[in-house]
Amino acid sequence: MAKAIWNGAVVAESNETIQLEGNTYFPPDSLHREFFEASQTHTVCPWKGQASYLNITVDGQTNRDASWTYPEPNDAAERIGGYIAFWRGVKIEA
Repeated sequence: MAKAIWNGAVVAESNETIQLEGNTYFPPDSLHREFFEASQTHTVCPWKGQASYLNITVDGQTNRDASWTYPEPNDAAERIGGYIAFWRGVKIEA
């Protein structure tokens, strides 16, 4: 089972992750939602589409834009639609 861990807390865990471009994408239902809030940050990938970011807060500390998702990806990236990936110090354990 893959786990995403930040600040000592497991923020997501799943046996159904997708690997893409060196990132592990977790299904939406694998997130422990109490740690997440929407960010106003958005970026655009030429082949995946527009990404939306999420902040992670654990024990009063916030890791801004520490995860991202493609809610409506381009056709080429359809398989990761709604899945969430991590960076900025979030550790992925398999």
